[in-house]
Amino acid sequence: MKNRIKELRKAGGFRQEDLADRLGVTRQTINAIENDKYNPTLALAMKLAKLLGQPVESIFLLEE
Repeated sequence: MKNRIKELRKAGGFRQEDLADRLGVTRQTINAIENDKYNPTLALAMKLAKLLGQPVESIFLLEE
């Protein structure tokens, strides 16, 4: 699954550490999500979407 986390994070002026702190995860988790090495849980995906002000389906793109 691809995502637009890095693009949206930078547009919002967030560092990886900022997102991690607000979401209660590590910076390494944010890095792994951005680099398509980890798919977040549904709860984390929804928290990310809320924090970034985007619907989940505009952030995460399912590859077929």
